[in-house]
Amino acid sequence: MLEVIGLSQQDEAVYDALVRRTQATMSELVRDCHLPAAAARRTLRSLVELGLATRSTGRPIRYVAVSPDSGLEAILREREAALHDVRSHVRTLMKMYRAGTRFAHPGELIEVVSGRDEVNHHWLQMQQNTRAQVRGFDCPPYAAPEAHTEPNHVELALLRRGVKYRVIYDKSAIELPGWLDDVTAGMQHGEQARIAAQLPMKLAISDDRMAIIPLLRLGDDAVTASYLIHPSPLLDALVALFEAVWARSVPVRLTAPGVDDSGTEELSEEESRLLTLLASGATDKAASRALGWSERTVQRHVTKLMDRVGAQTRFQIAMEATRRGWI
Repeated sequence: MLEVIGLSQQDEAVYDALVRRTQATMSELVRDCHLPAAAARRTLRSLVELGLATRSTGRPIRYVAVSPDSGLEAILREREAALHDVRSHVRTLMKMYRAGTRFAHPGELIEVVSGRDEVNHHWLQMQQNTRAQVRGFDCPPYAAPEAHTEPNHVELALLRRGVKYRVIYDKSAIELPGWLDDVTAGMQHGEQARIAAQLPMKLAISDDRMAIIPLLRLGDDAVTASYLIHPSPLLDALVALFEAVWARSVPVRLTAPGVDDSGTEELSEEESRLLTLLASGATDKAASRALGWSERTVQRHVTKLMDRVGAQTRFQIAMEATRRGWI
């Protein structure tokens, strides 16, 4: 247990025995711990140096255990201070590393990964190495054949760990079976999702350290190759592109039924989802696929929303929904 703060198993065994006795001679500890006298002597000297024990001046020499809450806490504080210094040094080294890689040979700043399995492997590895946030443009086609039919379990685990996910979905993705349930599961764990009318590419960015751009040719129905972008002006430009598109994309909100300050009933969850899809430019057909409704049902809900907010067009619905804070 105490190995994490620098004590060996032998140190811990002798300290435990000393704590149980409160004070003891070396011969007593030798018997308790079944150690050779030389080994016990070295261990007791180490415990005294660490501040976990004191040594009497009388005869026979007795060793007294220092209270664990003070002795061990002092060691913990020292280790925490050392770790803080190491983290500061890591940040300094990373600045040097980034400065060096930004001006490395151009061919080393971009890698090409080929094969669906390799693409999936690097995508998984990139997520697992993320410390702060993953940002991405999500649109078909996908390297993983089960995309959006089941949750991204790596993402859910990282969200629970505190890693932020901000994802912009292309309007074409919302027609995929399972998309809405998949995004809902992510958002319930903390994912921030938005929808854009048309994304320029597929993209994933890990912190500010790496990006993946799937390599797609006209007519491709699966991702079988990708570019890996390392720290460089190109990576900086991709981060800036993401933030610009994020700012003008439509937020996905999963609103539960309720009542606003004026006493007017707020959107139901179904209405909120429909409104988000309509605001992103989805057609009745696309919305019906995403929601699992018929087109007639979508049209009926759109008419209901128009009547509710006093709008005559879908544009007016969006304007009034924005005014009310629904989108």
